[in-house]
Amino acid sequence: MFRKTMIGALSAATFALAGAAFAQTAQFGTAAEAKAMLEKAVAAVKADKAKAFDQFNKGEGGFKDRDLYPFCGNATDGVMSAHPSPAIRAIKMTDIKDKTGFALGAEMIKVAKEGAVSEVAYQWPRPGSETPVAKVSFVTKVGDQVCGVGYYK
Repeated sequence: MFRKTMIGALSAATFALAGAAFAQTAQFGTAAEAKAMLEKAVAAVKADKAKAFDQFNKGEGGFKDRDLYPFCGNATDGVMSAHPSPAIRAIKMTDIKDKTGFALGAEMIKVAKEGAVSEVAYQWPRPGSETPVAKVSFVTKVGDQVCGVGYYK
């Protein structure tokens, strides 16, 4: 009887821990979800750039999912075209640096190629925090824009 009770308790604890771990990871976007959102964002920019930027800025049309969101900036001068944060939209991509001093915006412009997806790794705080953590953005060039979606590792 003790053995059955102990096994039952261990099984319940295992399922509870597994469920908690899943719930914890589900609160943040994954690499696959970030890539999928970037593909959707690229299609939206190609279809109607002004409408796409409006949706990106407002987080509408499926372009805001937990900590995932698209952003775009002009590939030539780095002027931000779309980002859900008005404070970030006011900064040129070429001026954006992480807490270590890494010029992530300039790197994004440098590596972005039409029809290909590149990765840029840097340190950035999660929304609502000031503590930087590892983040990777998938970036690509869409016409005169560099667009990306990042996820936290």
